Amino acid sequence: MDSGKPTSNGENEQFLPPDHKAWYKKGYLIRLNLVAASLVLFSSSNGYDGSLMNGLQALDQWNAFMNYPTGAWLGWLNGIYWVGCFIGYPCGAFIGNRWGRKPAVYIGYALLILSVALQTAAPNDIAFMMARFFLGGASAFFGSTTPLLLNEIAYPTQRATWNALFMSGWYVGGSVAGWVTFATRTYSSSWAWRLPSLLQGLVPLIALPGFLLATESPRWLISVGRKEEARAILAKYHADGNLSSPLVTYEMIEITSAIEAEREAHSSSSYLEMIKTPGNRRRLFCSVTLGIFAQWSGNGVISYYLALILDNIGVKSVKDQTVISACLQMWNLLFSVIAGFLVDRLGRRPLFMLSAAIMFLIIYLPSTPFLTAYPCEIWTFRLRSRGLTVTWLATILAIFFNTFVNPIALGSIGWKYYFVFLAVLIVFAFTAYFFYPETKGYSLEQIAIVFDGDNAEVGDPSSMIAKSLATEKDVESAHQEEA
Repeated sequence: MDSGKPTSNGENEQFLPPDHKAWYKKGYLIRLNLVAASLVLFSSSNGYDGSLMNGLQALDQWNAFMNYPTGAWLGWLNGIYWVGCFIGYPCGAFIGNRWGRKPAVYIGYALLILSVALQTAAPNDIAFMMARFFLGGASAFFGSTTPLLLNEIAYPTQRATWNALFMSGWYVGGSVAGWVTFATRTYSSSWAWRLPSLLQGLVPLIALPGFLLATESPRWLISVGRKEEARAILAKYHADGNLSSPLVTYEMIEITSAIEAEREAHSSSSYLEMIKTPGNRRRLFCSVTLGIFAQWSGNGVISYYLALILDNIGVKSVKDQTVISACLQMWNLLFSVIAGFLVDRLGRRPLFMLSAAIMFLIIYLPSTPFLTAYPCEIWTFRLRSRGLTVTWLATILAIFFNTFVNPIALGSIGWKYYFVFLAVLIVFAFTAYFFYPETKGYSLEQIAIVFDGDNAEVGDPSSMIAKSLATEKDVESAHQEEA
């Protein structure tokens, strides 16, 4: 399985800049990382929603407006958000493949404006419910392409960390929602829940300037034949504008050779291609099971029904419930950021295992930030957006089942319901250990070797780079002779 060895940085070190200066001392990397930080914030919509719904359920003002929802109706109010996501993710993936990674995000903003306006001004519970449907669509269009763009523009030695940090934005949104709801809990009017609804667009709005500065994915540009544009982007963000940088030349050849090898092996791309090879079937298994485990490890209950849980254990004060919800999101953010920065030091599988072990012992800790990171890595370019979509769809189905069933189960058997999640955590640890391969140290193109072995469609960039540099020298010598 592991034919071929990765380098420590996932790229041949001989092509990295020799100055060894820290990234924050290089203007072009500062600009790139500001863009990357903005892209991370696009996962905030999902996190804000979960924390918001937790907080609203603790507010008498919202419960009175919604006619005190319980059971299946409460589950549907939470679940319809994910129905919007389920429809939006395949649409976003299609747009990302056809017209580039960025256009889907603009559609997401349009849906976000619509949903925030409708939810804030909702005259009744049906309007509130429909706003959540459109909000799910907005989050889906954000989440279907921004992690891909983040992976495909990040600096090689920083890609894995930014990739893992993407889901940390989930808890940024959750923290904002938690504290906003805590601050508005004492409002006597409906603005106790309308103001948090209005501020649902805050974090994506903060991310907008950085997104506007982001370029299109160089990998997507190469896939549609716009190689010079791709080279210019790689040079601007990875080599301070130096088009002849060895790193840029290496990246161009590595990316181009992988995409061309995929194109030669497959005349068309579809979801059916995911089951045609052993490597793709393993990728599909990883993607689907990860999506399920991410929501069936106990966090599904706490993410949307914390108020019910706190009621069951005697914590009934609105102040206490909202402050616990806010602090929980900050706890999540802390551990997800720590895991993100440890991804290249410890590797993916150890973090999966560590997460499962800790959650088993204390019931709840945010799962590793690999819900999007791992699928973005393991799928080749042709199927990357579809692979991420499959993970999201599996996640959404698990969440939808969770949000609908959890309030019923909690009402019927109470704390005994947690034994279900303990069993799931055991299965998660077993699956991660035996079936999730380690991708630490490989570049985005080289990871195919882990799954496909000798059949990996990655080309041979090491030999090609040498030929390319030799050709450039020959051309330069010819120009000198002519002069």
